[in-house]
Amino acid sequence: MKARVHVMLKEGVLDPQGAAVKHALGALGFEGVNGVRQGKVIELDLADGTTEAQVGEMCEKLLANMVIESYRIDLL
Repeated sequence: MKARVHVMLKEGVLDPQGAAVKHALGALGFEGVNGVRQGKVIELDLADGTTEAQVGEMCEKLLANMVIESYRIDLL
C-alpha cells in the first residue's frame, strides 16, 4: 500500500516561497494568478498492515511541523 501526504502551511502563516512563485508567474506574463501557496508531497511505500493512524503519527512526529503546517493523507 502507498500513502501520499500533502503538507501545507496553515492559513495565516506567511508563505515567502508562494509569494516568489506568484511574482515569477507575473513576470512571465501570467497575470491571472491571485495567490500561491506552496507545499510538499511525500509518498510513502508502506508495509502491509500499516494504518492511516500510524501515517498520521509519522506526520505529527516528523513529516509536518504541526506549529505552522497541516497535512492530508491519501491512501493509494
